[in-house]
Amino acid sequence: MHESGIGGGAIQSTASESAMIAIVAARASYQRSYPDIKLEDLVIYVTSQTHSLGIKAGMVLGLAVRVLDVRSEDIYSLRGDTLSSALEQDATAGKKPFILIATVGTTSSGAIDNVREIKEVVKDHPYLRIHVDAAWAGVAFSCPEYREIGYLAEINDVADSFCTNFHKWGLVNLEASALWVKNRKYLTEALDVTPPYMRTKQGDNDRTLDLRNWHLALSRRFRSLKLWFVLRSFGVKGFQQHIRKSIGLNNLFVNLVKQSDIIEILVPPSLGLTVFRVKPPSQQRDNLESLNALNTAFFSRLSARDDIYLTQTLLDGVVCIRLAVGAVQTEESHIRSAFGIVVKEATLTIDEWKQRPVQSAL
Repeated sequence: MHESGIGGGAIQSTASESAMIAIVAARASYQRSYPDIKLEDLVIYVTSQTHSLGIKAGMVLGLAVRVLDVRSEDIYSLRGDTLSSALEQDATAGKKPFILIATVGTTSSGAIDNVREIKEVVKDHPYLRIHVDAAWAGVAFSCPEYREIGYLAEINDVADSFCTNFHKWGLVNLEASALWVKNRKYLTEALDVTPPYMRTKQGDNDRTLDLRNWHLALSRRFRSLKLWFVLRSFGVKGFQQHIRKSIGLNNLFVNLVKQSDIIEILVPPSLGLTVFRVKPPSQQRDNLESLNALNTAFFSRLSARDDIYLTQTLLDGVVCIRLAVGAVQTEESHIRSAFGIVVKEATLTIDEWKQRPVQSAL
C-alpha cells in the first residue's frame, strides 16, 4: 500500500476507529461518484463472525448493515458465492452496498475470509470498497509462512484499507492500531476540514502529511515511540520469533487436547487460538441444549479461578471456550498448567452434571 506513492498509514486508537474511518472514506467516495443515491440505500457488508465494530459503525453513522451468514463447513470464512449472492439480491432490491469488512482472524474462531474469492467477485463491482480487519492476526504476516493462508497477496491487490492491532499480539500496549490505505486521498477528502486558523503555507502547498485528516479527532496521542522501541528492541527476527513461539505453544495445547477424551476442539486451530468445549465420553443426554448448559457451567468454574483467564463465545449456537496465546512471557509450563486446570475443572463439571436429575420428556 506504499509502493504506488499514493497510499500510506497512520496509527489509530483501535480497530473500531480504523473501521469507522474506512467506512467514512468509502461513503464519501461513493456519494461523490453517485450523488443521487439516498443515504438510507447505502449498505455496509459484514459477516456473522465480523467483530462488533462493523455493526457499531453502522449505528454511529446511521447506515444499514447487512450481516452475511458464514457456514461452519467453510470454517466460518466468507466465500465468494455468499458475497456474490448478496450483491445480486441487493441490486434487485435497489440497495447500494459500498464497503465490505473482510476479516483475517475473527474474534470467535480465528476464521479467515477467503479474500482470493472475494477478489474475483469484486472485479464486477468496482464501487465496493474492501476494508480488511486483521486486528488480531495481522501481525502474523511478519512471518513469511503465514502470508499465504492469510491471503496477503490478494489483500495487497484488492484491499482499499487494512488494519492490525499491535496492542493485541504485537508486543505493544494500548493504543497501537495500524491502519494502511491504498489511496490516501479518499481518506483526507472525507475528513479534511480546514478553517482559516488552521491554514499554513506548508499545508496549502500540500507539502506536509497532515495526520489530523487521517482520523476523527483533531489532536492525536503520541503512540509511535512505544512501537518504535519494540521494533528496535526485538528486530525483525525477534518479532517473528515471538509470533512463532505463540503459535507453537498453541499447537502444544492442541496436542494435549487431542489426548483427552472429555475436551474436543470445535474448529481447526487458527495461529495462536484454539476453540474447545467439554464433551463427556458418554453419549447420554448428548444434545445441544444440555451440552451448552454443561459448557456454561464449565466456563463459570474457569472464570471463578484467579490463575487462568479464558473467554467464551458462541459458534452456530454452540457454547465454547477460547484459549489465545500471545503474551511474550508465556512458556510451555504455562500451557501445560492451563491444560491441567482445564481438565480438572472439566472433570468436576461433568461429575456435577451427571448427578443432575434427568428431565422427563413427557
